[in-house]
Amino acid sequence: MLLLIVFLGTLLTSFVLVLWITRRTRSEKAVQQRVGDIHLARQADKTRQLDAERILKLDEPGKFQWLDRLLSGFEFSAQFKVLAVQAGSAWTIGTFVIYSGAAGILTFLVAYVFFPAVLLDGIAAALGLMAPMVYLKHRGHHRLAAFNQGLPDAIDLMARALRAGHSLSSAIEVLSEQSGAGVATEFNVVFRQQNFGLPLRDALLQMADRVPSKDLRFLVTAMLVQKETGGNLTEILDRTAHVIRERIRIGGEVRVRTAQGRLTGTILSLLPVLMLILSSLLNPEYARILLHDPVGHKLLYVGAGLILAGSIFIRRIVDIQV
Repeated sequence: MLLLIVFLGTLLTSFVLVLWITRRTRSEKAVQQRVGDIHLARQADKTRQLDAERILKLDEPGKFQWLDRLLSGFEFSAQFKVLAVQAGSAWTIGTFVIYSGAAGILTFLVAYVFFPAVLLDGIAAALGLMAPMVYLKHRGHHRLAAFNQGLPDAIDLMARALRAGHSLSSAIEVLSEQSGAGVATEFNVVFRQQNFGLPLRDALLQMADRVPSKDLRFLVTAMLVQKETGGNLTEILDRTAHVIRERIRIGGEVRVRTAQGRLTGTILSLLPVLMLILSSLLNPEYARILLHDPVGHKLLYVGAGLILAGSIFIRRIVDIQV
């Protein structure tokens, strides 16, 4: 049994390494993105649906095309495409399913070797299955935070370009060339879409769909309202940048004041798990009854449930929306 577990673990590790080595290069991804822009500009219609074509992401041929085709008809496939675009990932639904399955099997085997309890091994496998999804959401959250942080400066740059006599399209081009990396990438897509013939309104709305930022949606709404009703766009941009900066400042103060609560919740959640692992490694006889006795299994289940409930309560308490 041990040899079988070692063999499966080695096989999965080798499989993941081969996939990582054979991944696409940056030049190939850039070419695919340009082809996607051209295709989207030709296929654009007046309906705004948040799907792969409307958020500038074609169904790129992944490493598991047969699995992509098999899963393309399900609703969660479209939801995953949105998540992948927001995270800036080139994964397809087939790649995601394979990675999730491999991570779930690997974590189950590791947990089975150290903690031979069915429910604990099942929990470990579930955590492994969720690991790729958590990674994508974390990456998307990181990109969104960087975008929101650089958006006020980008708005100021656009306002200065308009005051200097540039048109709105030229101001967007200046913004795509001179602003921060995260903001420049999105506005560069908007500028290229205009060159391909897509109306500015549709390009801005698609950017708002790609980036789930309240600040960006507020900016897009202000620009579209000004385009329809008229007014001083530079003044609108200045006020929008001021409002966004104030939200960022208040959000930073809230995070500072709730940092102790978040740290306390993390320590209280991880401390029992770490102590159990250390005690099992340093003195296996000490934790043997807890890990192998049926009563000990029940105590572990109750403890895991209480830790999870406490972690959720603490996170809800310190999660203050601005």
